[in-house]
Amino acid sequence: METGKLPSELLEKYIFKKSDSSSIKRKEVIVRPSIGEDCAVLDMGSEYLILSTDPITGACENIGRLLVNINANDIYSNGCEPIGLLITLLLPPNLTEEALATLSDQLFSETAKAGLEILGGHTEITDAVNRPVVSATVVGKSANRKFLKTGGAKAGQDVIMTKYAALEGTSILAADNEEKLLKILPREIIEKAKGFSNMLSVRTEGLTAPKYGAAAMHDVTEGGILGACYEIAESAGLGITVFADKIPVLEETKTICRIFNVNPLRLISSGSMLIAAPKGEALVSALKKEGINAAVIGKITEKDKFVIYSGRKEVLGEPEPDQIYSARLK
Repeated sequence: METGKLPSELLEKYIFKKSDSSSIKRKEVIVRPSIGEDCAVLDMGSEYLILSTDPITGACENIGRLLVNINANDIYSNGCEPIGLLITLLLPPNLTEEALATLSDQLFSETAKAGLEILGGHTEITDAVNRPVVSATVVGKSANRKFLKTGGAKAGQDVIMTKYAALEGTSILAADNEEKLLKILPREIIEKAKGFSNMLSVRTEGLTAPKYGAAAMHDVTEGGILGACYEIAESAGLGITVFADKIPVLEETKTICRIFNVNPLRLISSGSMLIAAPKGEALVSALKKEGINAAVIGKITEKDKFVIYSGRKEVLGEPEPDQIYSARLK
């Protein structure tokens, strides 16, 4: 099998179909697993409990920072507030105490910034891994029993993207390959690219968009912006048309993606939120007032999924393995 997310057909065959046919259906569970739906939702009576889980596997540097933001973003994509994290750390035997201290500092620093509590978890030294593998389960809650689903989009709605494509992927490639890149690029480009890791939270857009009519939100992770576009449409049982030329990409990202021979539209993109809403330009204006760059990049349709490159229409297929796993210096 290829590195990256399990392909949709295998998820459907081995996870979703078995989940659907399971005789165990708790009455508290009101959102269950499906393509693109990152969070489970439980009805706890007075409020909804929101749960999600994600690992960090494609990065070596800043994994504590990435872990906190990527997991919190799943809750924000439901228009809800995260409360805390349960964290699992699988650490190789050759890990130094200095490296452990750095990871610990990142976890506690990022959770403090986000107002989250570390609720518990598991930490283990194991020869099953040759570098740290970190994973977390995030716990959140709705406000006034309201939340959004990835699958809530309606035909005719605009598709809005926040910030810029491949922020996370750019920061990972820059940080993990800094010494090699310094032989090719000016230090200021590399430092700016590494700094994109400070833009990974989607808290502002997650809490702002529902006030302006957002029907669905999906944080952009593995598979990049095009993968997320497929998932938000597939989750709703609808189509989508994406205009690639309207997708914002920073110059540092273009430069680094050229060097690594990867497509920024297929590169892991935490920090960006995909939103379906009836009045896209109004939402873009509201987000910009909050300091968040945004752009209308497409439209939800009744059926079929397409991406248009400078007038050339192509079928938008299901997410491919993220290009972070195939990135190689030219």
